[in-house]
Amino acid sequence: MEEEGEIETSKVVLKDQQIFLRARREPFEYGLLPISKIIFSDGITTLLSLKQILISRSNSLERIDSQSISEILQLSIEYSDLIIDTIASVLPFDSSDPIVNANPKEISSFGVNVYDLLLFLYIQSYKRLVFRSHKDSASVADVWPSTSAFDGYLSALSPLQLVRSNSRKFMPSQVDEEAHQLSYLQKHLDNLLSLLATSREDEDEESMVLTSERLDHLGFLIQFGEKGSDRIPLSQASPFFANSDPEMPAVDVSAVQVHDWIYQNITLALEQTAERGHLKENGPSNGSDQDVSMADVCISSDKGLSAARSLSFVEGISKTSVAKKASDIGSSVKVLNCHDSVIYILAPLRYATLYGCSDATIVLGAVGKVLRVEHCERVQVLTAAKRICIANCRECTFFLGVNQRPLILGDNHKMQVAPYNTFYSQLEEHMAQVGVDATTNRWNESLVLGTVDPHDALSHPAGVSDTQAESATCLDPDQFTNFMIPNWFGEESAQSTKHNPFPLPEIYMASQQKNHQSLGEIKQALRDLPLDENKKRELSSALHVYFKEWLYASGNIRQLYCLQGD
Repeated sequence: MEEEGEIETSKVVLKDQQIFLRARREPFEYGLLPISKIIFSDGITTLLSLKQILISRSNSLERIDSQSISEILQLSIEYSDLIIDTIASVLPFDSSDPIVNANPKEISSFGVNVYDLLLFLYIQSYKRLVFRSHKDSASVADVWPSTSAFDGYLSALSPLQLVRSNSRKFMPSQVDEEAHQLSYLQKHLDNLLSLLATSREDEDEESMVLTSERLDHLGFLIQFGEKGSDRIPLSQASPFFANSDPEMPAVDVSAVQVHDWIYQNITLALEQTAERGHLKENGPSNGSDQDVSMADVCISSDKGLSAARSLSFVEGISKTSVAKKASDIGSSVKVLNCHDSVIYILAPLRYATLYGCSDATIVLGAVGKVLRVEHCERVQVLTAAKRICIANCRECTFFLGVNQRPLILGDNHKMQVAPYNTFYSQLEEHMAQVGVDATTNRWNESLVLGTVDPHDALSHPAGVSDTQAESATCLDPDQFTNFMIPNWFGEESAQSTKHNPFPLPEIYMASQQKNHQSLGEIKQALRDLPLDENKKRELSSALHVYFKEWLYASGNIRQLYCLQGD
């Protein structure tokens, strides 16, 4: 079940060191918005016209504010703010752009760089890799409600169907997805460069040139980096600007030369990706639908790259409990096709994806960029995050400490949201590391977009795209309880988190206090019962029987076994 998280290729040599190219997956996985007015069917034609307008409205730092974006693209301020927030969440983490590490309340005031905005708008035409349908599409109705837009089209999106079949055969691997992204970039490279290039006095193609600063903006989509190090700006990785005198302005370079250089590197990256895919396709099968023990849990990350770029996988977990801390996990994680389990990932993360999970409880530490939850059913998610996107989920409950409005899109049913309800000893430390602010929690301010995501390369019934997506309801305060995380790793200190860092809304706090008071009254009533020793033993035995029945019925007995096994 292991697979690497990054695409590498050795083509460029800088100061006798090999440099590796890959597509930045973050804009494609977390940066696409199903807003019709920013998806242009004619691609570059409209965007080249918009380029001039956007530049004319930008300031001396080539930044444009939310109001101007709203007017130019004819969007609501709400949507133009969402665009800036989304770009901020997928820019390279080590970018010098002020919105990367800005407080969520301040992002809109900074605006966004015009060229980052142009690249962001261009890739909104990207179609995700097509999933292969299950041969028994009729059986989807056994799991998904008949009102689902996906009925009869894509049974692999049913979490329970994923359990019944070898799901690895019906969904693209990380290698497949990154190869798809590289192919897209190669195909559209000429258009992408034209958005960044400027022309000399004559207007022929050969006159289009790129400055080193403009070339570096392509780092929004394409990344170079030395193995074991952080990314290298494209201008430094290229042969055009690498040896420029820092005291002198770099000479502009022909866009055609830049195109040929990047195109060749992508070609080599695709060749090596194909080789990796061939090895995985013909190697030993790692998929399994059977129950696994703790020793068999799939936790993999790309150890060849720096921790700043590593991607870990928690995949195929069934009927067990899993706990991982920061040293076990990379800076990003994907939890895929896990069922009837409890998964703790108590670590500071930049990005996280939960996909195709069912009947599970998943606790994520602190997510500093984006958490995306997609095609999950009957899952409880507990997280402290800057931003969450929820798509195509059923009967899921989200206990959230989030700094930005939860984004809800796709075909969702019976979702509930509630305030954050847990903690562990390193939570506040992890939140500080990735920039999650406990004083701001917008858990109940969902922003709902359309039912169908145009980026999915799927067929949908006519008219579905006009249907408003179903929002989430707030969990009844009487159903709200604290979730206790075991002290898995025994890491306590004077600075350890001792309680939930997110203040509870008054109605939930009152309900919690009421429950605690009721529990205390029941305990006292039991103590005050005028029973002899035999009756007390009978009562104690009956309570233990009912508690044991609840443990088995709820599935929580499994956690006790896992704890005992550790």
